[in-house]
Amino acid sequence: MWNELGISGGTAIIILIVLYFVIKWAVKNGIKEAYSAITGKKTDEDIQNEKALKCLGLDSEDQ
Repeated sequence: MWNELGISGGTAIIILIVLYFVIKWAVKNGIKEAYSAITGKKTDEDIQNEKALKCLGLDSEDQ
């Protein structure tokens, strides 16, 4: 099937792996956004990222 599209087997596997991680990232961000919208709280990961930015001298607006 992939050969009919002009894609080799190795390329197809790489595309599928990349697609998996893109979808995983999108679902994770969607869940975090929904959690923040529902509870009004920040996630632990967001709090840690803000602390790291403060240590570097950057604010969240400077990103």
